[in-house]
Amino acid sequence: MRSIWNGAISFGLVSIPIKLVNATESHSVSFRQIHTEDGGRIRYRKVCELEDREVSGAEIGKGYEDADGTIIPITDDDLSHLPIPTARTIEIVAFVPADRIDPLQMDAAYYLAASGAPAAKPYVLLREALKRSNKVAIAKYALRGRERLGMLRVVGDAIAMHGLLWPDEVRPPEGVAPDLDVTVRDKELDLADALMDTLGEVDLADLHDEYREALEEVIAAKASGEAPPQTPAPAAGGKVLDLMAALESSVRAARESRGEPPSDVDAEVRRLPRKTAAAQKKTPAAKKSATAKKPAAKSTAKKTAKPTTKKTTSRKRSA
Repeated sequence: MRSIWNGAISFGLVSIPIKLVNATESHSVSFRQIHTEDGGRIRYRKVCELEDREVSGAEIGKGYEDADGTIIPITDDDLSHLPIPTARTIEIVAFVPADRIDPLQMDAAYYLAASGAPAAKPYVLLREALKRSNKVAIAKYALRGRERLGMLRVVGDAIAMHGLLWPDEVRPPEGVAPDLDVTVRDKELDLADALMDTLGEVDLADLHDEYREALEEVIAAKASGEAPPQTPAPAAGGKVLDLMAALESSVRAARESRGEPPSDVDAEVRRLPRKTAAAQKKTPAAKKSATAKKPAAKSTAKKTAKPTTKKTTSRKRSA
């Protein structure tokens, strides 16, 4: 794999020469803009708006536009005086548990390859230290003209680095959640739990880009002079008028897609224990109910039955 950056990992007084390699690749289909009348490529030219003429790359520089539209020229000499100690160094600044990293901060992924035989020993030392500590390394580095934040972790026998957004670049989810006073009933939650159990787990390696595959078939057909294949239109997702009916239908459809025999959805729903607002308050423990009913038995149950008695609260659960 071709490296895109050469530098070193700074680990205290230890320096590890490394090469930065892209860990991902795009398989998306890209298009060119063309003139629809004759198929000619559409080209963009760099034109100076003041002189109304095309300029060469040697004549193009950088400029910052401020709030009133004034352009402030910035030269390479101006940028060369910036204090960037991480210009050719991935400087480790801390080691933290992996769950301290907000997934919203995750950006591009890279592999760090040891550069030369002398780098092998310190590279393996850092890798094994990360493994044994069950932590990730937080680092600062410079790439493509700006200083960045990164996270180093072990992937197989290699060290990978994920670019991280700076904390102030992650927007809070203000105004995203519904601002209505919505109440979800226990039975609706139980059906949602049943649907989640029915859908089960998935091997991510089995997932593929169906749109890209269909698009490639269209391109291949057009290239050979054939009519593009017709694909069935997706089922229209209507407005959900009855949430319970939609959940029950989803559970049945998921079971049928997995080849499971149809069954009564209500009989399959298991009430899962969950904390209620009353239980979270500091109040004396409620007495056990002597009339608690035992959940209905399941012929294909994957989990053991719950105890026949349950703690109750002062408020009755809605059906």
